[in-house]
Amino acid sequence: MAARTRYAPDRGLTARMTATMFLLGLVFVVFIALIIGIGAATHASDAVIVLFALILGGGFAIGSLFYSDKIALSTAGAVEVTPQQAPQLHGIVDRVCALADMPKPRVAIANSPMPNAFATGRNADKAVLCVTTGLMNMLETEELEGVIAHELSHVAHKDVQVMTIASFLAVVAALLIRISFYGELFGGGRRSGNDQNSLPILAIIMLVSIVVYAVSFLLIRLLSRYRELAADRSGALLTGQPSALKSALVKVSKGINTIPTRDLRTAEPLNAFFFAPAAHLNAKAASLSTIFSTHPSLERRLAELDKIQRQLSQGQ
Repeated sequence: MAARTRYAPDRGLTARMTATMFLLGLVFVVFIALIIGIGAATHASDAVIVLFALILGGGFAIGSLFYSDKIALSTAGAVEVTPQQAPQLHGIVDRVCALADMPKPRVAIANSPMPNAFATGRNADKAVLCVTTGLMNMLETEELEGVIAHELSHVAHKDVQVMTIASFLAVVAALLIRISFYGELFGGGRRSGNDQNSLPILAIIMLVSIVVYAVSFLLIRLLSRYRELAADRSGALLTGQPSALKSALVKVSKGINTIPTRDLRTAEPLNAFFFAPAAHLNAKAASLSTIFSTHPSLERRLAELDKIQRQLSQGQ
């Protein structure tokens, strides 16, 4: 997945991510089989609903893939900057790209006190890296380099493509839930003649879609957490400074905890892209919401970086 770059592969995480993608594919096959079975017992109009959801879901997936950079920059209120406008930031990006042997992405800055960063784009040639002013003001050069190495690992490993494909099933299921719900809501007066089965079948489609959406949602979040751990590992090995990435994680997490809740809610749409989630961290809440999170817990990330630090020390 990281062809043409020097980012180190992680066989363990790759195996777990492959297994998760396999499970998502299996759920998709079962989902389609159930829908076909339901369609065999229904009218053509209900089959058209399913086909419409598949086409619309595919359109959303393709659109998000090709325009993820523009959407993310617009949501973050970021602007692209030249080397003359941000020489230090561009210098760090140049160094990381040279270490990784990958094309340099466009560089953008978001004027926000929230310390964070993200990279997106359908491939390395179309990628964009964005950092906030809060992050640049908070971190030392080595720490910022670690964060950028983490983010560019997402680009090198084609994470946008992987997560877009993984999310397709959830998008289709969500569309079918909404379409079926409104079909039930506004179709109550059609229980007559040949349409007697319309509402029960719509209800079945909605129920199946809810179950599929819930399962796929949890698998996608699991996959997202694996990819964050993989990016931490790849970035730390590339720079050779796991301690700098650890320090950055601690500072960013503490910094996010000082941001007003209303500002974090505004930034939540970018959580899947961010270096650290835009949410206040609470030990009890974190333990309960781990399965719903896009990122591993801070403790898990720090522990994994400790392992990498020991591996590097033993290799010296």
